[in-house]
Amino acid sequence: MFDLKAHLKTLVEAHAPSGHEAPLRAIVAQAWDGLVARTEQDKLGSLIGIKPATRAINPPRKIMLAAHMDEIGMMVRDVVDGFIYLHRISGVDNRVMMAQPVRVHGRESLPGIVASVPPHLLPAAARKKYPTFDELIVDVGLPAADVERLVRIGDLVTVDVPMIDLNGKRVAGKAMDDRACLAAVTACLHHLQGMHHAWDVYATATVQEETGLYGAATAAHYIAPDIAIALDVCFAPQAGVDADDAKEMGGGPGIGIGPNFHPKLLDKIKAVARDYEIKLQDDVIPGASGTDAWAIQVALEGIPTALLEVPLRNMHSPVETVDLRDIERAGRLMAHFIASLDADFMAAVEWPTAPAGEGNA
Repeated sequence: MFDLKAHLKTLVEAHAPSGHEAPLRAIVAQAWDGLVARTEQDKLGSLIGIKPATRAINPPRKIMLAAHMDEIGMMVRDVVDGFIYLHRISGVDNRVMMAQPVRVHGRESLPGIVASVPPHLLPAAARKKYPTFDELIVDVGLPAADVERLVRIGDLVTVDVPMIDLNGKRVAGKAMDDRACLAAVTACLHHLQGMHHAWDVYATATVQEETGLYGAATAAHYIAPDIAIALDVCFAPQAGVDADDAKEMGGGPGIGIGPNFHPKLLDKIKAVARDYEIKLQDDVIPGASGTDAWAIQVALEGIPTALLEVPLRNMHSPVETVDLRDIERAGRLMAHFIASLDADFMAAVEWPTAPAGEGNA
């Protein structure tokens, strides 16, 4: 039986910041072994697991499921007197980095801690401020000569924390954005083992989402799917999050509504959710979604795209918090949706053609 929590723990505790996803790619490939017929890799590094249809249709159709592998991370900016100074790769928040355990990926993998000037030595005004990113240092506990030998400018640094259990079905850890969604894709593939489906499934773990949606763009060109579902996290209720922007943890996956998403595709996903009594939450996004869906939608000649979301607290921190039920529901919903697709579905998402002399609505 598929152990979703154990799979998620393996994913989030791996180290794979943007542009350096190889360690996680190997983990995902192993997890998908036996669930897909084969895996492929595009030239940017996205992993694509291909599960052929169990019954043939003409012409063959493809659906792409896309969740990104990369996490936010850091690089070594400088090494001074045995202390390591940092540079962001992507959206790391300096406010939450103090006292965090990290892993420095130098010539050897080194455990370290993030520190700064002790408050006793700061001017009174500086004690009231968070250290800037440039003021953070990493201490690996080695003599300066050893640090100089083992750590180079440009080496990676990642947060090094375990996934922890909270109450109920909730867990917290780093890189839930977006590995909670990768776990949902794996859950979908497990559900599909007991289903018949007429469309070929292209499960895709994309690279470099945090630095610009690059993996989604290249993978969409590589696969050339007929339709796509991107998966990412959204804000759950917490202090500082507007209630209108938050989706309840445990309330089921969010579904994006807006110009980034094909309305007929949304109608079909919602209908399947109703048929199988799967909770779903509307998330109105009036512009760019900032997810892989934004790049996939405009790839090639245009790809009808939807977005499913896992509600998450503490985004871009070492304690990103999710509800396992939302991940499982997202996986189950995608599997039932895929099983519902038939040879005629593309006709349902075609844009109407306006009469001569009129524009398309």
